[in-house]
This record gives sequence, structure tokens and C-alpha cells, in this order.
Amino acid sequence: MYRPRAIHRAVARLSGAPAGRTWPRTFADRLTHPVPGPAAVLRLMRERGNRPVGGTARVPVRDDADVPAVASTETAVTWIGHATCLVQFGGRTVLTDPVWSDRIPGTPRRFTPPGLPWAALPRIDAVVISHNHFDHLDEPTIRRLPRDTPVLVPAGLGWWFQARRFRAVTELDWWESATVGGLRFDFTPAHHWSRRGIFDTCQSLWGGWLMTASGEATRRVFFAGDSAYGSAFAEIGTRFPGIDIALLPVGAFRPRWFMKPLHMDPAEAVRACGDLGAEWMVTIHWGTFALSAEPVLAPVERAREAWAEAGRPTATLWDLAIGESRVLAAAATPQ
Repeated sequence: MYRPRAIHRAVARLSGAPAGRTWPRTFADRLTHPVPGPAAVLRLMRERGNRPVGGTARVPVRDDADVPAVASTETAVTWIGHATCLVQFGGRTVLTDPVWSDRIPGTPRRFTPPGLPWAALPRIDAVVISHNHFDHLDEPTIRRLPRDTPVLVPAGLGWWFQARRFRAVTELDWWESATVGGLRFDFTPAHHWSRRGIFDTCQSLWGGWLMTASGEATRRVFFAGDSAYGSAFAEIGTRFPGIDIALLPVGAFRPRWFMKPLHMDPAEAVRACGDLGAEWMVTIHWGTFALSAEPVLAPVERAREAWAEAGRPTATLWDLAIGESRVLAAAATPQ
């Protein structure tokens, strides 16, 4: 039987990369819904359910985007596009699911540019990866990182980075934590799945990251990566009270017959934010790649409607333009 993970681990060992932890051959027992089968995928393609209705309407993009200067007591989020965010807090800078490529396998070219040019990035203190789907784990972008960059990844994915000679790889199971550069990272469950090829379905885990900075001001930022709606969010909120900002996916939600067990719709994302107990929400996972059937601007427009219907203050929904930043001051007042 073809086993990609085993083969690449052997390559990593031969290249001198450090050995990783031993994980189960599959994480399929963690699924909260069956992975879509070939028949469902064929129907999706036949119905063009992976292409936006109405084409790619103009998504707001900041032409003057820059990395904000923040104090160690402040928290800043810059949306680069899709699930890629630059998070500055606790005097450190974290990059989430970095994708700078113009194209990812299986989709047309991105219809909005990255919110910051690669050369404009500050020193990255840590990179977090939610799962191995191509729109979240982009090899050309990862290869641009210095090999001593600390990278935090789901269980079963460490070999992928070790095979590319990354030297500071932390591989975690759900509810495990690690401290990097004074920040604490907790890997949390998500309602999703993993696969990069035909034969590696669920051979690595998937999840979100709860990031905590302590010191003059304790801040908690939650990055969901990619997830359907489910009970995981309430459990995360119970285990980790005091989450300040939640970076939650609002796009790739139509057609619902296919997407519901895989991706939240905007109203579900607002509900998840409430389950987490987070005061601020950043809308991500939209406006970059043609992945689904809803109109391109529908994710953010519906998120705004759901936020208002939930009675939440407009200012606490960070519906960022690509390249836009928001700063949360030490006194929990957004600027």
C-alpha cells in the first residue's frame, strides 16, 4: 500500500532532518462528518459549485498597506488574504497559513493580490499551519521562509517540514500546547479534514490555534484556519476563557449540500465567535480564491448582517480589506 507519510519520513531521515513523533496511520476517527466522496466532487464540478456566481466582483484592497508599528501591549491583525494573517502581539509576530502564490492546485489564479509584498514582512517569530489543504499549506511560499523559522503544525505533518529542512518544527495533537518566543500556542479541534493527494486522506490532523501572549497585557487570539460549525468552538471557549480576537472563516459556504460539513457560513461564524466568547471577530477565508458558488462579496456582507442581528457592536467586527490592519490597544479599545 502506498504510504506518502512513511516515504517522506524516510527521505527526511536520509537528509539529516530530526525525527518527529510517532502518530497513528490515520486520523479518520477524528472526523465529525464523512469526507466528500468522488460522486459528490463530480456533482460539484458538474454544477460549477466551485466557481462564484456573478464572477469575481471587486474585493476591497488597500493600495497603501503597511505593517503597523505596535507596542508590546498592543495587538494588531493584518489580513494578507484568504486565511493568511499577520498577527502582532506580545512583542512578537505570527504568520497564519501563509499563501503568497498566484495560483494553488485546482483553482484559477487568485483574483486579489497578497495584502503585503513578501519583502515588506517583518521578522516572523512563528508560523502556524491549520491543515494541509493547498489553500492553507502552500509549498512555494513555505520555501521562502528561513529554515530556522519556528513552525507549529498539526500531528502527522511535521515530516513535511522536516523533509524541507526546517529545523524548528513543533507538531501537536488537539489540546496540546507549546511555548515559542514567549507566546503560548494551543492546538484545538476543528470540524474539517486533511488531504493533499489521492492516497493521504486524514493522514495528518487539522485544527485551529489559540495564541496567548502574557506580560504587561495578556491577550488571546484564536485562529480557526478552516472549519465547519460544531461543538468544538464552545469547548474551546470553555477551556480558554478571555479570548480577545477570533480569526474566523466566512467564505466557501455554497452550495450548502456540499459545503456545510466542511465550512461555516457567515451566520455560523458569528455564532462560533459567540461560542468562543471572543469580543472581536476578523473575517477571513474569502475574497482571494474561487473555491465555491456564493457571490464573492457575499461572505463579508452576510457576516455584517449576522453581526448586527446578534446585537453586536459594529466596531467589533473587523471586516478588513485585503492589506488592512486593525490595532487593539492595551485598554481593549480598537483604533
